[in-house]
Amino acid sequence: MNKTKLSLVCINQFPAVGNFRGLGELNPEQLASLFETRHEVTDAELDLAVRAWAAYCSPNPQALEDLLAGDTSALPFLRGALLHHLARFPSTSNGLGRIENKALELINAGYGEFTSLFNEFGHAEPVYGLGDCQFWNDLKRIGEARQPLLLIDGLEMARRDEAQDFTKSVFQLTEAGQTVRSAQDDFLKMNAVDFWLGGVHLSTQGQVWRWHEQRQQLVYTAS
Repeated sequence: MNKTKLSLVCINQFPAVGNFRGLGELNPEQLASLFETRHEVTDAELDLAVRAWAAYCSPNPQALEDLLAGDTSALPFLRGALLHHLARFPSTSNGLGRIENKALELINAGYGEFTSLFNEFGHAEPVYGLGDCQFWNDLKRIGEARQPLLLIDGLEMARRDEAQDFTKSVFQLTEAGQTVRSAQDDFLKMNAVDFWLGGVHLSTQGQVWRWHEQRQQLVYTAS
């Protein structure tokens, strides 16, 4: 018989940390202060977590929509997290996900240096909790596309994967970046894509899943 006991600390704010993004921001003393708030994981929480992970790993993202159509109250922050994940899919308006669209918006507003851009993105979209490498990978993908949306200065192309280099990069929107940002053009119609979101392989070979922001649902359309 399995005698393993699981406990959960489940918070969305911490008094001493403004714009709280997650437990990883806390120091050892702050983390220790949460110990007494823990509770033993319930069967409902565990069951929902298992189903959510299976849906996230599914090659068909509609599994997440099916999950969201049901009761997710056992894990109160799950619904928002999954909706933000779905918003990472290419939008029906311009073929970019929420992260790339926000990045273009911030660069256009003057946050051209990587450090200031990354920090401002974290303030604007704290729910994603991206590390700098994760954020860089999204910027690199749209900056190195066949019709790039960004000009990237400050480092040599051949060395762009080196962690010490990409933090020095500086961004500027290309003409294509401006037209895609304003939804006059569509990134997927201009460029091939090949990347993963959870268990879903997004490729412009054929049809692709897109996120309809107004309807808050996925649609399967020609790329």
